[in-house]
Amino acid sequence: MAGILHIIGGGMAGLAAAVDVAGTGTRVIVHEAGRTCGGRARSYHDRHLDCRIDNGNHLLLSANSTVFRYLGITGALDTLSGPGEPIFPFVDLAEDARWTLDLSRGRLPLWVFQPHRRVPDMRLPELQSLYRLIRADEQTTVADCLLPGAFTRRLLEPFSISALNTLSDTGSAALLGAVVRESLSLGGHACVPWFARDGLSESLVDPAVAYLGTMNAEVRTQTRITGLDVAKGRVTALHTAQDSIALSEHDRVIVATTAPVAEGLLSQHMAGLMTPNAFESILNLHFRLADAPRPVGSFAKCGFMGVIGGVTEWVFLRGNILSVTVSAANRYAKHDHEELARIIWSELRSACDAVLEQPLPPTPDAQRIVWEKRATFAATPEQNRRRPGSATPLINLALAGDWTNTGLPATLEGAMRSGLHAVQALGLKTPS
Repeated sequence: MAGILHIIGGGMAGLAAAVDVAGTGTRVIVHEAGRTCGGRARSYHDRHLDCRIDNGNHLLLSANSTVFRYLGITGALDTLSGPGEPIFPFVDLAEDARWTLDLSRGRLPLWVFQPHRRVPDMRLPELQSLYRLIRADEQTTVADCLLPGAFTRRLLEPFSISALNTLSDTGSAALLGAVVRESLSLGGHACVPWFARDGLSESLVDPAVAYLGTMNAEVRTQTRITGLDVAKGRVTALHTAQDSIALSEHDRVIVATTAPVAEGLLSQHMAGLMTPNAFESILNLHFRLADAPRPVGSFAKCGFMGVIGGVTEWVFLRGNILSVTVSAANRYAKHDHEELARIIWSELRSACDAVLEQPLPPTPDAQRIVWEKRATFAATPEQNRRRPGSATPLINLALAGDWTNTGLPATLEGAMRSGLHAVQALGLKTPS
């Protein structure tokens, strides 16, 4: 008998595991505590803005093979938007400079020898920073690897903060090095940027739930697993507030919740379970305008822009909504939210007016601040050592989540990869 795979948590890790197993002969049931799946990568209707927004902004790279495999299986590849080439527009507010990073399509980094394609004022010896990151050990921080100069300030620093959601003076160089190995070191073909055209749910959640339905998998929302029973080294029952679900000897469980929830469920059954216990926040601001801005140049081609020299880090334009992402946002936790919004809107006007047909108004029509207080684990060397693997002492239970030991920081790619690792740890599929 194939049994049932119970997946606790319908975020990206849980959905990736469900999609991977559905249709293989094993029945799949996803238990999601919230009203909808998606976790930190979902869309919803905001009453104040009176429009649909994402709870965060996620930029994919073509190197994210696990994500693109998932999108291919669920039929969602055509829901993405991007320039179709490895280009990244930037503005430096502190030094009033603009450029578009234009990476070489092949593996040879020819772009570094062409001033109009590279970071302005960078010096070629600064590329040693990349070599240091790739070779960094588990104790090294990102700051230990970065050489001073324009290449660090205008590319590696913002890249590091976005990838790790942790400042470079404490961020793990080994984790950032893993990202560099899987993207920039492979050449421009691995660095083509993509993002959800209409919304995160429209790309990452809704197609997956629909696919699971066609595969006779079951997604149970508003179903919180409150506890589990263990006997003779295996999970024997799951508990909700309403009832209990008995498990047969053929059934398996993947816990794909956040780290604190997983620890709460499992600590009494798994002595010594260690999970990350320090977290970083992400600040997102969504500004609605009466009329959709009309971008020009590379901003129009990409739909996003990197911002340096301010609080703002990334700007995404979707219709009449300008969205801003600020990573590693614990540093701003004590700031007044409305004052932060005013500062960021002022930065947006400075950053965007030169690349819009018409300048932005003095104030937006409406705005929404979305602050994810525990968006990711703090990607420090210490916290990275606290990440458990997928396999557990319980023979029919595995762990998934971007906080598990994927070898990557807490990204969409890492989350989905963890779901596949959990499936393999349970023996449901072998590594491809």
